[in-house]
Amino acid sequence: MAVATVTPLPLEPWKPLQKKPLPAGRPREWYVCHNRRLKAMRLAIALLDSGVYIASKADDRTIRNTAQHLGVHPPSDATCRMVRSLIRSGR
Repeated sequence: MAVATVTPLPLEPWKPLQKKPLPAGRPREWYVCHNRRLKAMRLAIALLDSGVYIASKADDRTIRNTAQHLGVHPPSDATCRMVRSLIRSGR
């Protein structure tokens, strides 16, 4: 019979990672896309944490209300589509 290994939880409270500056010299569209992906990921995680597990239940209004609750600018239609695709791909 195999014995399961238990990893202890960290005793320190969660601390955000140090932000690194983005690489210079890329086209503006790269930065826009990068920031859109980060925002979509934050919103998808917040929606999953709130119980929205199906992409069809994450309509634009729900996503924008979640953004307002998180204190981020309202997402564009493209970001809302990206959030739904992230939720969809999480299966």
